[in-house]
Amino acid sequence: MSAENSFSLKDKIIVVTGGTGILGGAFVNAVVEAGASVGILGRNAQVASERADAINQAGGNALALVADVLDEKQLLDCRTQVLDHFGKIDGLVNAAGGNQPEGVLKPEEDIFKMNLDGMRKVMDLNLWGTIIPSQIFGAAIAETGKGSIVNISSMNSKRAITKVLGYNMGKAAVDYYNQWFAVEMANRYGDRLRMNAIAPGFFLTEQNRDLLTKPDGGYTDRGSLVITQTPFKRFGHPDELKGTLVWLLSDASQFVTGAMICVDGGFSVFGGV
Repeated sequence: MSAENSFSLKDKIIVVTGGTGILGGAFVNAVVEAGASVGILGRNAQVASERADAINQAGGNALALVADVLDEKQLLDCRTQVLDHFGKIDGLVNAAGGNQPEGVLKPEEDIFKMNLDGMRKVMDLNLWGTIIPSQIFGAAIAETGKGSIVNISSMNSKRAITKVLGYNMGKAAVDYYNQWFAVEMANRYGDRLRMNAIAPGFFLTEQNRDLLTKPDGGYTDRGSLVITQTPFKRFGHPDELKGTLVWLLSDASQFVTGAMICVDGGFSVFGGV
C-alpha cells in the first residue's frame, strides 16, 4: 500500500459519538473526506439528521443515530442500525463528553461543600461515556477483524485546570483507560485492534465559548490565561484535529496503540517561562 493510500479510510465504516457537537462535526467531516462512511451518533436527533442528509446529498454515505452514550440499550440499538445499514464497523471515535454546570466549582464557593453529585455526573459522562460505547461498538469492530478506536482526552488530564474538577478527573481516567484497554486488546487480538487518544488543546465549543471569550470577541480573564499559556497564542480550530484523527483511524498508524497525541498549540509542554 502506498503512503498516500495508507491514510485513506475508503470502504471503512466509522461511528462518531458526540457527532452533533462542534468538534464531533469536524470529526464526522474528516472521516467522510478521507473516504469513510459514517454513523453520526448524538442526543440531538435534528442535528444528526441534518448532518447525515448533507453528507448523503453531497455523495457521501452517512447514517443518523440517536443515543445517550451512557444508555447501553440505546447504543445496542444503534449498533444494530449500523450493522443493518453498512454491514460492519471498522472504527469508533469517542467524541461524546464535556463539562456541565454541576461539575464546576467557582472561586467564591466553599471547596469543602462542592457539588459531589455534579462532579460525579461529569466524571461519569467522560469516563463511562467512553467505555460503554467502546464495549458495544468495539465488539462489532472485533468481528470485522481489524479496526481502530480513538478516544478524546484533554489538557485537563495533564494539569490542574481550575473550576472543573469533575472534567479533570474524567479525562484523567480516560487516559489510563486508553492505555490499559490498548494493551489488553493487543494481548488478545495482536495488531488488528488498536486504541489511541487525541488530547485537544483549547478549542471554542458551545460549552466553553462564554468562559473564554466575550460577546465582542475579546478574551475573558480565563481566556487570556489560556492564550498566555499557549505558545501559538491562539485557540485551535476544529479542522486542525482532522489530520491526527484520520491518521489514527487509518492504516498509516498501524504500529501505534495506547498513544496520546496532543494537538494543543504547545500548551502541554510550555512551562510558562
